[in-house]
Amino acid sequence: MSNTQSNSESGASTVWQIIARLVGAAIVLAITAFFTPGFSINNIWTLAIAAIVLTIIDYLITKFTGLNASPFGKGFVGFALAAITLYVTQFFVAGYSISWMAAIIGALIYGVVDYFIPGNQGM
Repeated sequence: MSNTQSNSESGASTVWQIIARLVGAAIVLAITAFFTPGFSINNIWTLAIAAIVLTIIDYLITKFTGLNASPFGKGFVGFALAAITLYVTQFFVAGYSISWMAAIIGALIYGVVDYFIPGNQGM
């Protein structure tokens, strides 16, 4: 196999991994919003944009701090980061609203749902 072919296959694999991560994040986010009082997402497009924003915020937190922003990632710190990430997302996505209390409850629900959905979608 040539190097060029290997690189293009690796690039395609990475794209599919990113898409799978976003779809997984959107599913977990939708379930979390459904079960969390005070957390609303207006429509499917808002959900998609919120999943993208959450994935980017998670990536940046992991990249710059080394901490995993999932409720089970680093104990209390991961739980707090997940709640903060859920809350901060509303400032970047129209049609997404959440209160502080809902962010705390949502981080708990997100962690439980994320634990049971296979894959490494993270938040």
